[in-house]
Amino acid sequence: MIRVLRKMRGFTLIELLVVIAIIAILIGLLLPAVQKVRQAAARMQCGNNLKQLGLAIANYAGANQDNLPPAMVYANYNNPATGANVGAWTPFYCSLLPYIEQQNLYQSIGLTGNSWNAPNNLYVIKTYLCPSDTSLSNGMAGGQSATSYLRNYQLFDASNSGTVLGSTWQHSQYDIGNIPDGNSNTIAFAERFASAAGNGYNANWLYYTQNANWGYGTTAPVAGNLAWNNPILAPQFNVPYTAALGQQCSSGHNTAIQCGMMDGSVKAVGTAVSLATWQAAFTPAGQDLLGSNW
Repeated sequence: MIRVLRKMRGFTLIELLVVIAIIAILIGLLLPAVQKVRQAAARMQCGNNLKQLGLAIANYAGANQDNLPPAMVYANYNNPATGANVGAWTPFYCSLLPYIEQQNLYQSIGLTGNSWNAPNNLYVIKTYLCPSDTSLSNGMAGGQSATSYLRNYQLFDASNSGTVLGSTWQHSQYDIGNIPDGNSNTIAFAERFASAAGNGYNANWLYYTQNANWGYGTTAPVAGNLAWNNPILAPQFNVPYTAALGQQCSSGHNTAIQCGMMDGSVKAVGTAVSLATWQAAFTPAGQDLLGSNW
């Protein structure tokens, strides 16, 4: 029996080009879907961060007679490493550390004097960072550990200051149970690009703020910091971080800015929000209503 050997035919050039074109089309169809999945995952992570910060405030209040975390506290500590008595600034986000499972870092920073200086300003806390904040470089902004979230100045800062037990406080006039407009109607945190123009040291979560110039929505002049003498300004949507301003909220999520409310919930505020509604959500005692565009 004679066998006939057939020569295997390979792809012609045209067939190969067709296959490559089909693969390219499939990749083109898949990339937007992959990008959407990544964006959704980043939004979820950001929302989880804001929820953790809301829980940290509630837990802080539960451990401190319903008081809200102070914007700043200056106190004298005995440094166990040197035995020296030192003055240490404890900024707002530092006070939250024990309530986001960073007790050891809190104790370390609280005994070092000027807490915003190296090496403390190199500690990156992922809970303080939005994954979509493109202004960050490995969690840093301007060579310092940063945060993508601004606290509400009118809630935590524009209030009382004085000396309590030898410590100088800048603290809220409200506690967690007596916010006049209600916890579910009051923003605690809102997003911003950490490296937005004008932020400077204010991008650093450890930077102290005796004049409370790190909060968002000041209503009175802040001594020595004219860039932050602003009312509650409209949020910036769909802007790159290079065009964002530190005095306004912004976000890498483009069509929404996520906010952590005082009741622990997270709200994605869209481009349809009016300035009046935005301002109402930041005023804890404005006796104003959130509009239908909220």
